[in-house]
Amino acid sequence: MRAALCALGLLAALIGPPAVAEPQDVEVSSLDRRGDAPLKLRGFWFAREGETKPAPALVLLHGCGGPYDRRGRLSQRMQDYAALLNREGWHVLVIDSLGARGETELCTQRTGERAVTMTQRRRDALGALQWLAARPDVDGARLGLIGWSNGGSTVLAALQRGHREVDAAAVRPAFGVAFYPGCIDPQRRGWQPVAPLLMLLGGADDWTPSAPCEALAARVGAAVQHETYPGAYHGFDGDAPVRLRRDVPNGVNPGQGVHVGGDPAAREASRERLLRFLRERVAASR
Repeated sequence: MRAALCALGLLAALIGPPAVAEPQDVEVSSLDRRGDAPLKLRGFWFAREGETKPAPALVLLHGCGGPYDRRGRLSQRMQDYAALLNREGWHVLVIDSLGARGETELCTQRTGERAVTMTQRRRDALGALQWLAARPDVDGARLGLIGWSNGGSTVLAALQRGHREVDAAAVRPAFGVAFYPGCIDPQRRGWQPVAPLLMLLGGADDWTPSAPCEALAARVGAAVQHETYPGAYHGFDGDAPVRLRRDVPNGVNPGQGVHVGGDPAAREASRERLLRFLRERVAASR
């Protein structure tokens, strides 16, 4: 099976990344505020082309490194996922939670001391859902969140049953997908979801370990699905080689750095699992 997935990865590499239309630069209101006004976030809108009726939509939530590459352009990961999801029938909105707050990254900031908090990111996600629901080309009953790392933790935060802001939100997610989120705090605090959740985890992840997420899924039951990819590190769905990041102060071994990098088999398997979950959600909403 692993050999077959590697072959698929090689084929994808030969074909190249999926084509994606140039996104529309949009402004999205967070539920967070700056003074008396909502905080305005930069967004990238990838509309599903050729639709004659409202289509479902997804919000993509970046990790601690933000949504851009080193040249300041929207990252290849976000562009590739937008193309994949557009082809699958979804509108896609990518939001930037850092720029409006004067930050470029959170990875080198210690947990608990980060300049952008999970409360703020939750408000951004809920605001983005509200922005989507107001669009005439979007099916407001089929809105989901997909996040990576810190963005994956944001998915859990925005799905947290019993949280005052989630319960009061005008628009809540119909489901969520979290790639390698941090699950230690949610598991400790008895987190429960307001909607179905899929977690995609790296078995060798030494930044946000898989074990707390697996324990959370076991405790919650059928509302939370998960897949763990043995030997895969943090960022396994990317295509960069595995490297040790010594500038990250958090992780399983604080002060010793964390491993980050792609795993071709896990990348292909996780994308297939993601698409299967999305198809299940569409079928369930009919």
